[in-house]
Amino acid sequence: MGFLFFITGILFVFLIAYLFSFNRKNVKYKRILIMLAVQIILVYFMMNTTVGLVIVTNVGEFFEGLIEIANAGIYFVFGGIVNEGEAPFIFSALLPLVFISVLIGILNYIKLLPLIIKYIGWILSKITGMGKLESYFAVSTAVLGQPEVFLTIIKQIPLLSQRRLYTICTSAMSAVSMAMVGAYMTMIEPKYVVTAVVLNIFSALIVANIINPYDLEEKDDLIGSDEEERVPFFQMVSQSVMDGLKLVVTVAAMLLGFIALIELINVIFLGTFQISFETLIGYIFAPIAFIMGIPWAEAVQAGSIMGTKLVTNEFVAMLSLGEISADLSAKTNAIISVYLVSFANFGTVGIVAGSIRSISEKQGNYVSKFALKLLLGATLASIISGTIMGLVI
Repeated sequence: MGFLFFITGILFVFLIAYLFSFNRKNVKYKRILIMLAVQIILVYFMMNTTVGLVIVTNVGEFFEGLIEIANAGIYFVFGGIVNEGEAPFIFSALLPLVFISVLIGILNYIKLLPLIIKYIGWILSKITGMGKLESYFAVSTAVLGQPEVFLTIIKQIPLLSQRRLYTICTSAMSAVSMAMVGAYMTMIEPKYVVTAVVLNIFSALIVANIINPYDLEEKDDLIGSDEEERVPFFQMVSQSVMDGLKLVVTVAAMLLGFIALIELINVIFLGTFQISFETLIGYIFAPIAFIMGIPWAEAVQAGSIMGTKLVTNEFVAMLSLGEISADLSAKTNAIISVYLVSFANFGTVGIVAGSIRSISEKQGNYVSKFALKLLLGATLASIISGTIMGLVI
């Protein structure tokens, strides 16, 4: 039965992506099948083998350990608040982002992250058949996140074709940064977060090969540059601290606004239609949840969380999942958890378009034109990742 739902989920993604494809005659079927096979092997290895489970568990414990280290600073600054009862969400999940941002800054400063990204990207390009730039960027965005990741290819962005621009933007929306991983792990199972990060790299490229297939000449395959202005170490640390704090404030502000907005919409819908907005979008997304492998009895609840992520963000959806996860099966929790680990929502489209526009106004304007198709591609990538997780649970 699991394989049947794998087929239905993948077919659904293919049909929708094919319908909106820029070039249906040039869809890269071989690349797609290779990447699907790699995903299945990877998720089976991570979820169903002793070695894989040990690796995934250790990665999860590593990030949990980083959060514990970050808590030393949080307790010192906010100890009187944090130590009384349950810690507020901003302390337990968001403030550790400041320390993780510093750690990423240090790893970048000593050139370790760029080296890892470069060679993993090279391996990925050999597996997927995609350009070196696309593969480099797919790995970069899974580490750095956006908008920072666009700075790693700042010289290449003005030179990219519109097709290649769509592919890298889809990767940016489908992946999540290393800084965010720790926060996600405070809300959903760490092993699902780790698995989703790996799956999403391939899922985004699969969708791009359907919606946005193209052939690339070797001479046009520009790769990301490691060249950047060298600043003193402690200046870099200070800047990383401020970058992390800005991220905390941004996410906290978005949560305040979106959760309040959802509550307002719920009040309006309940008063007018006698049904909550979350329940309504649950019915809309329920068929999609079902063909991904979620039992029909839980499809409306799962669909509600999927829709919430799309119209708000993954944090709001993860909080909603946490409220009902005990009532859902292990399979549903696994599929939805993996689905949620990406930046595919309306707000992120604006961030991506704005980031590109800050580098090249012409390219930014083009991204704005295909914004809805970009959101569609990133959402379909999340469906692929969730569907593949359902295959092995």
